Amino acid sequence: MNLLVSSSNAFYGYGGYGMYRYMDWTYLLVIAGLILSMIASARVKSTFAQYSRVRSMSGLTGAMAAEKVLHSSGIYDVRIERVSGELTDHYDPRSKVLRLSDSTYGSNSVAAVCVAAHECGHAIQHQKSYGPLVLRSTLVPLANFGSTLSWPVFLMGLILSVRPLVTVGIILFSLAVLFQLVTLPVEFNASSRALQVLRETHMLGDTELAAGRKVLGAAAMTYVASLAASILQLLRLIILAGGRKRND
Repeated sequence: MNLLVSSSNAFYGYGGYGMYRYMDWTYLLVIAGLILSMIASARVKSTFAQYSRVRSMSGLTGAMAAEKVLHSSGIYDVRIERVSGELTDHYDPRSKVLRLSDSTYGSNSVAAVCVAAHECGHAIQHQKSYGPLVLRSTLVPLANFGSTLSWPVFLMGLILSVRPLVTVGIILFSLAVLFQLVTLPVEFNASSRALQVLRETHMLGDTELAAGRKVLGAAAMTYVASLAASILQLLRLIILAGGRKRND
């Protein structure tokens, strides 16, 4: 999981709008989605920055906390690696590698410990074959396929007035929206698991856990905003398709 999901906007269809040259009121839906994503992204950055300045009482770094969370959950076959960037933390279930960003790996802040624990939450989900995570992994190729071809197919259908192509474009984009929908319970559950382990192992005190909830809550909202933006885009496709149908 990459906590900075604003980059996923292009993945889920923002890049295709320049191809469509007809200005109409439905662009307000696009703007609304962009604003939501920007607000959520700004909030997670500011919250992380705030609690990155608060040292955890345990003194554990993100990497040390991750190892402790994994071992306390009976997981010993997941490697912990450092990856460049800020908030680029993620768990790779294919290679069983937990990658922590520069801002998390060596930092002993409350924010770093919570983010590292969150990624461990995904490793725990993987170990337990958590249903939504399994479903999300299954949807990855379909979501990639849908997000890549949805706009070209949809626009071709509009330009050529071929209704089946328009419908296929909408269905393809819906696959990307479905992927984001399934992502929500995965992310919320990973945070819940992380906070539970941090509490049970006493790596964070009650005050620190409250701060951790704010950090992980802000991160979760980026996924909610991204889903909302995608739903607005899907609504726009449906409206455009309906308008073209009335004009035919």
